[in-house]
Amino acid sequence: VSKEADLETVPGPPADHPGSPEPADPEGSKPRTSKKKTKLGKYQKAFEHLGNALTFDPNNYKAILAAGSMMQTHGDFDVALNKYRVAASAVPESPPLWNNIGMCFFGKKKYVAAISCLKRAQYLSPFDWKVLYNLGLVHLTMQQYASAFHFLSAAINLNPRMGELYMLLAVALTNLEDVENATRAYEQAVNLDESNPLVNLNFAIFLYNHGEKKAALDQYLEMERKVNLLRDSSSNFEFDSELMEMAQKMGAALQVGESLVWSKPGKDSKSKLHSTAAAKPPGAPLGTNQALGQAMSSAASYNKNMQLPT
Repeated sequence: VSKEADLETVPGPPADHPGSPEPADPEGSKPRTSKKKTKLGKYQKAFEHLGNALTFDPNNYKAILAAGSMMQTHGDFDVALNKYRVAASAVPESPPLWNNIGMCFFGKKKYVAAISCLKRAQYLSPFDWKVLYNLGLVHLTMQQYASAFHFLSAAINLNPRMGELYMLLAVALTNLEDVENATRAYEQAVNLDESNPLVNLNFAIFLYNHGEKKAALDQYLEMERKVNLLRDSSSNFEFDSELMEMAQKMGAALQVGESLVWSKPGKDSKSKLHSTAAAKPPGAPLGTNQALGQAMSSAASYNKNMQLPT
């Protein structure tokens, strides 16, 4: 958790999830075929069609951008950056290109460079809510909560129907110690969102931290319902281990550990709950939808007063 068009590259989060790279809508039969294949989740076939398109036209910057986007989505940030370097020579003023370059740097944990590139994308396309979303996300990851609030508020003004935006805004407000408005933002997030369990997990953590265990349990159970729906709809759907651990600990705190759908054998549930964005091992990639989802779900746990049972 940023698309130039509607090419869907990763299952799970919404198709226009701004944390994902922003692929092109390539011209020509090969890129269009690739786009259709990607929407069906056939990434290898899509990549083959993009390769064929580039064989016929090596300078097709839209195909280059789409190929780089797929590489970026799968964590190959350096390879994607090499592709984007080629595209930049053809379209140096492309907002989606600078957005993607920025999120590659975010994946490499080079946050200052990420912000610089995203700011350029914003300058070129000031009303693109996806770029504003990404700027908010990067500032949130850097624990610059006032800046995150600024960009997320701007994104919400442009796209007021996306639950994840309100969730991230609530995270920023929580860390700015504005509990009342954080609560309102979370309530709006859960009202708007229909499928993302991270929204409910974050809200459950927030409510638990503020002593509202019954309400936290309601959100936790709603999260489990969404998880089960996602698992039923996709045989290969997986959640990141950091997220499963967080949900497991939240369940233990709420004394619903026996029914955990996120349980993972062998996990040590007694360690303290930390931000997954901060706790990720150095080699783990950021920048994919899944990892950006971690940043979203974990940001609430920046709350200094969180005390889950150990």
